[in-house]
Amino acid sequence: MRTRSISPIVVVLFLMLVAVSSGTAANKKKQYKPCKELVLYFHDIIYNGKNAGNATSAIVGGPEGTNKTLMAGQFHFGNVVAFDDPITLDNNLHSKPVGRAQGFYIYDTKNTFTAWLGFSFVLNTTDYQGTINFIGADPILVKTRDISVVGGTGDFFMHRGIATLSTDSFEGEVYFRLRVDIKFYECW
Repeated sequence: MRTRSISPIVVVLFLMLVAVSSGTAANKKKQYKPCKELVLYFHDIIYNGKNAGNATSAIVGGPEGTNKTLMAGQFHFGNVVAFDDPITLDNNLHSKPVGRAQGFYIYDTKNTFTAWLGFSFVLNTTDYQGTINFIGADPILVKTRDISVVGGTGDFFMHRGIATLSTDSFEGEVYFRLRVDIKFYECW
């Protein structure tokens, strides 16, 4: 019985075809398009002992012996701030809120201004009902930074994506406004 052997030329051509096609596929980066996008602003006014009527956030924890109305030294390391901030469609603090940003941030680095965020946008308008949940590191001095959108409820049920934060304004250690550009890549 005669067995057929594969020609060495066929084997070489096959290996070259595999190498070229896998190299081409590896060099192409898939571009994802968002299924939904939103741009919102949230306004944080931290309690400083004098602005109880306007404050939307407060220091709830800090290094041993720190004052809860003043941020700790050394890049505020160890301060924990809880917030319930208004969310607007534009960068005007006095615009009608479309919801609330609720959560906390922890200043977590001793050598630069950075925080770790965990919060939700609670939206209640004719356009949107539900929550969007965020989590991630916020290197504050970087012009734009991304955090994860890890889920949601209502109109945002099981949505996931990326939120690009940028500091739109700040006034000392009492007020800051973040522009939040949300891109959902998983929409249910």
